[in-house]
Amino acid sequence: MTEELPLASSTQVLIYDTTLRDGTQREGLSVSTEDKLRIARQLDQLGIPFIEGGWPGANPKDVQFFWQLKEEPLTQAQVVAFCSTRRPNITAAEDPMLQAILAAGTRWVTIFGKSWDLHVTEGLKTSLEENLAMIRDTIEYLRASGRRVIYDAEHWFDGYKHNSDYALKTLEVAIASGAEWLVLCDTNGGTLPHEISSIVRDVIKATPPETQLGIHTHNDSDTAVANALAAVIAGATMVQGTINGYGERCGNANLCSLIPNLQLKLGYKCLEDNQLTQITQVSRFISEVVNLAPDEHAAFVGRSAFAHKGGIHVSAVEINPLTYEHIEPGKIGNQRRIVISDQAGLSNVLAKARTFGIELDKHNPAARQILQRLKALESEGYQFEAAEASFDLLMREALGKRQQLFEIKGFQVHCDLVQGIENHNSNALATVKIAVNGQDILEAAEGNGPVAALDTALRKALVNFYPQIAEFELTDYKVRILDGHSGTAAKTRVLVESKNAHQRWTTVAVSTNILEASYHAVVEGLEYGLLFVCCSTEAALISSS
Repeated sequence: MTEELPLASSTQVLIYDTTLRDGTQREGLSVSTEDKLRIARQLDQLGIPFIEGGWPGANPKDVQFFWQLKEEPLTQAQVVAFCSTRRPNITAAEDPMLQAILAAGTRWVTIFGKSWDLHVTEGLKTSLEENLAMIRDTIEYLRASGRRVIYDAEHWFDGYKHNSDYALKTLEVAIASGAEWLVLCDTNGGTLPHEISSIVRDVIKATPPETQLGIHTHNDSDTAVANALAAVIAGATMVQGTINGYGERCGNANLCSLIPNLQLKLGYKCLEDNQLTQITQVSRFISEVVNLAPDEHAAFVGRSAFAHKGGIHVSAVEINPLTYEHIEPGKIGNQRRIVISDQAGLSNVLAKARTFGIELDKHNPAARQILQRLKALESEGYQFEAAEASFDLLMREALGKRQQLFEIKGFQVHCDLVQGIENHNSNALATVKIAVNGQDILEAAEGNGPVAALDTALRKALVNFYPQIAEFELTDYKVRILDGHSGTAAKTRVLVESKNAHQRWTTVAVSTNILEASYHAVVEGLEYGLLFVCCSTEAALISSS
């Protein structure tokens, strides 16, 4: 069990991330259990205090997620299970939904309940008194079961505007029943900042002095971040949001903007300074994991957030960056980019190399070679933020440290599609020809798809020379179309994640031929894994070059 969190001080705002629950409700976003675990561990390293993992019992994926974290807990974050109040006209102890919440084994539970009388009478089809009983019974039951409770007041601001007396009663019941936090939710996203400020101040006046308030905003009016900031200025000490603003409809409050605004502009403590510098990398990492293109023009973390293109801006920034930058980009892990400057381009690649632990001297000819290669690849659609292994190999090659463990001389993939009334099966056969130590090997393998067949054939061809390859596993495969207007001739970016017992690594390739892109990404994944296992001193050699 991780350490208990202190109460928020007057200068501290606790961050509650709901990317794994509210964020996954975004249209077109889907994640596996493994994806959720990877994201949770990134958020944990970032220093997020509360990570909402999902609704246990709502689907098998969330159940598995919580069980996995029991086996391998996070280092500092509190994992939170999410659920509604009990159903009308039964007791909390009788509701199987709450049994699943207890089975998840989290110390903290977030329960949402109805604040708006309209939702009670027309949505739940029950009485206002029964809704209060549902809130009371659920929180008391969870508290009696040893859980700490965060109460999300759903549709709070709409409910307060329509019937403030009843809305406040729901909060009174939640506090009296043992909720430690009251989170005011702008569920429909229609409230504006001046309304948020006024209503939060009303709630502070109407609740006991020790009451801890949080804010949860949606972006339907494009004011989610502004609304959350307004709530904090008015007295809220917890902010709920998602990385990159992912969420249903127009999304949730974007933590990648909220956290820097709170910490760098308003002086609140959210993360340690060294953790704040990771937020750009986390934003891009998560965008790749969920297979959504990052917003290049996003505030703070976008690739263009500190890009300067020419003329007066460029000359001014080179003299003093404050002339056209509202913060120092390094504080949130981003980089300044002078788009038309060769020297700035070189600085960019040197900085990128440092993020991978490689110190390059700008006078080393290899540094410019890496720059030119990086520019060429990025213009083709490569993205190295979530493919560290490919970038590592690129730099090894430029530094003369990339060993050629094997040579691919050719491959073929053949697919059969068998269709019937009751079945639909796809089988693939891959044949590869490789050379190792001057010896040619021809190998074939079947798979349930062309990439699986190709991966298996390569492993069979290499395992006798490199037995360690038997420990490698292809764990994820993602495809993104880069220029959809080109139809079937569009460029495709492929990300392949591999692992062994000790490490995970990701490789990337781009081609108009999806099989060619997949082939290059798979081959680099095998090569990088072998370098890591067989050549453990390689990183030290690169660093000393």
